[in-house]
Amino acid sequence: MIRIACRLLLAGGLLGLLMGCSPLKVLNAFTPGGTFTRTADLGYGSDPRNRLDIYTPVDAPADAPVVVFFYGGSWNSGSRTDYSFVGEALASRGIVAVLADYRLYPQVHYQGFLDDSARAVGWTRQHIREYGGDPDRLYVMGHSAGGYNAAMLALDPKWLATVGMKPSMLSGWIGLAGPYDFLPIENPEVKPVFYFPNSPPDSQPINHVSAASPPALLMAAKDDTLVNPERNTGGMAKQLRELGVPVRELYFSKPGHATLVAAFSRPMRGLAPVLDEVVRFVHGQDRTR
Repeated sequence: MIRIACRLLLAGGLLGLLMGCSPLKVLNAFTPGGTFTRTADLGYGSDPRNRLDIYTPVDAPADAPVVVFFYGGSWNSGSRTDYSFVGEALASRGIVAVLADYRLYPQVHYQGFLDDSARAVGWTRQHIREYGGDPDRLYVMGHSAGGYNAAMLALDPKWLATVGMKPSMLSGWIGLAGPYDFLPIENPEVKPVFYFPNSPPDSQPINHVSAASPPALLMAAKDDTLVNPERNTGGMAKQLRELGVPVRELYFSKPGHATLVAAFSRPMRGLAPVLDEVVRFVHGQDRTR
């Protein structure tokens, strides 16, 4: 079934649907359920959107590595339930996946979604042993706007400080087509989120890189037309590298901005080895511990 779906997707039969109104549900429909145990709708805060789901690998050894994933959507849309295929992908490789919702615009502006992201990570560190994860092998990962959230938690200490943590408590961070240096803002959907034209320079991840930043894995679509890969992924990698922070930087020719994260799904994995690279990064960091 998965092979048939893959051929249809790559041939264009479902690829158009993937870019349509409910693309992620198509991928979730082809996500098997035998690789994980899902614990759903756990609260990490008081707001209705302060909820997360945990995907624990089946038959995984105790104290597995943990990845907290934040989805994209220009900080004004998205739901963790749309990304079950990401949770399954990570769990199938022995990683405990935490998929978190966070408040969106117009309910909040910058900085509200970062407050939520930090709370989700703080909750995870405190509770993840109950779900088979090791709080000392903790990573943050995000796609697009979610990549921004992950970057800010990893680079600007003030966010994790609100939950009694430091970026050094993260084993690393993973950015997929993340915007890390995007002032002045051009996207009309994003302008009000960051108070355009008075967007604070402090909102940019690129301005918080230090020699103490956690190791990073940065991936992007080579021809991304929404988030410029040279300026954002390339600029971030350069800044980290110049300060001696370990960073792996990868660009893929087949996926676009949206389909980069879709490559976690079983039908779309032929687009780019994003899952393999995440697993390689996590295991590589384990070896340096």
